Amino acid sequence: MHACVACTKWLPRWPQDEKIFILTLRMNEQRSSKSLLSLFDLTMIVIGLVIGLGIFRTAADSAKAAITPNVFFLAWLFGGVVALCGALTYAEIGSRYPVTGGYYKIFAVAYHPSLAFGINCIILISNAASLAAVALIGSEYLAEIVFDVPPSDLVKSFMAMGAILVFYLINLMGLKVSAKTQNLLMLIKIGMLLLLISALFFPASHTAVKAVAPTTDFSAMDYIKSFGLALIAVCFTYGGYQQTINFGDEVRNSRRNLPRGIFIGILVIIGLYLLVSYSYFKVIGFEDLKTSKGIAAIIAERIFGAPGKYIFSILLFIAVLAYVNVILLSNPRVMYAMSEDGILPAAFKKKDGKKGVLTVSLTVYALISMGTLFFLDTFDKILGFTIFLDCIGMAFSAATLFILRKRMKGQDDSHIYKLKLYPFMPLLFIATYVFVALSIAYDQPYTALTGLLVLAAFIALYFITARFRKLKTIP
Repeated sequence: MHACVACTKWLPRWPQDEKIFILTLRMNEQRSSKSLLSLFDLTMIVIGLVIGLGIFRTAADSAKAAITPNVFFLAWLFGGVVALCGALTYAEIGSRYPVTGGYYKIFAVAYHPSLAFGINCIILISNAASLAAVALIGSEYLAEIVFDVPPSDLVKSFMAMGAILVFYLINLMGLKVSAKTQNLLMLIKIGMLLLLISALFFPASHTAVKAVAPTTDFSAMDYIKSFGLALIAVCFTYGGYQQTINFGDEVRNSRRNLPRGIFIGILVIIGLYLLVSYSYFKVIGFEDLKTSKGIAAIIAERIFGAPGKYIFSILLFIAVLAYVNVILLSNPRVMYAMSEDGILPAAFKKKDGKKGVLTVSLTVYALISMGTLFFLDTFDKILGFTIFLDCIGMAFSAATLFILRKRMKGQDDSHIYKLKLYPFMPLLFIATYVFVALSIAYDQPYTALTGLLVLAAFIALYFITARFRKLKTIP
């Protein structure tokens, strides 16, 4: 086996963050002992896949887009239902196409190579933009306790770039994070969520409901627009469930336990996110939530005073740094895999012989992340760009289920997990992401146009490089 493949075989082909890091270690332990994931294992993995750092910021963005509290909470509830539909859809796709890195591989199986290349490239850029967004969340929390006067968006973006640059250099030196460290940080993150929920039991911390002057009745179109915009932040927060595409042949009694584990896991996540959002609503107040920064630290301050805000902000920034580290460790290996398959140029396979570092892939990935921060220096802009690219990837990846079912029609599928509510669930999932993409295009036309141009550029690049390779083979 090639040395680089050997040293990275424990990493998934299309990892999202530290949640995938822990997931992969756990699944490989199951393989090594020749056993399969139990219902409890799968449930915990699904919860770990989805719960990330977005909930500490995105509730404010969702509230800002929502014209009423009902729209706000409905968006979080509906987002969970869509996540359930998506997780089960990807579970069946993985069951029908059980290969390592299914989310990366499935496009090449279902679509023309040019489209597969384009979509995989924009997903990679979306991951880099997600890294930029999370780094910006960390810088916002840190800025609240470091500066007496809130700094400009540009200063916060440079703080986020600094964090990425530091861990780029750390990874360039070949230093790697341990699984125990990631597990510890995951526990810290869960502890912070529970702390936010506990604020519901401290009435003294709650903000009195402010009387709002009557306004003109909203039209049905106003509600639709508001709901679509609120879903943008919600979709970012619920991300990660697409990795259920890798569970098809890893679960004991999968036809029974796969849907149960996913359903229980997503149900727990919906409950946690609704409780945290309700805590923000009760403590900060709906109108103030729309404009507040460091919303989770505000709750910690209401409960424990100024030290609570300080400690919470530091812990969250540490969790962000861990996220940055693992993303920079894992995603360049995706670029290596794409290069190994001939999708990206051979230069992306270049590595330092002594340290085993993929120098070109790591450098390019870090530059994309920092470039995103430089050109889109606010969280709102990065969020719109990230989710628009995600909408393309999610819609096309979920649509592969229809293609796989058609191709496998008439074959023995007794060993395959199949959706009970097909085609309703995948159609609802796809329709929702199309709706969110249209909402972004309506609210941020420049962002949507940029995303479409990026996709078009990658498709054009495929044909250019294919033509170039063809000319080289002609004697």
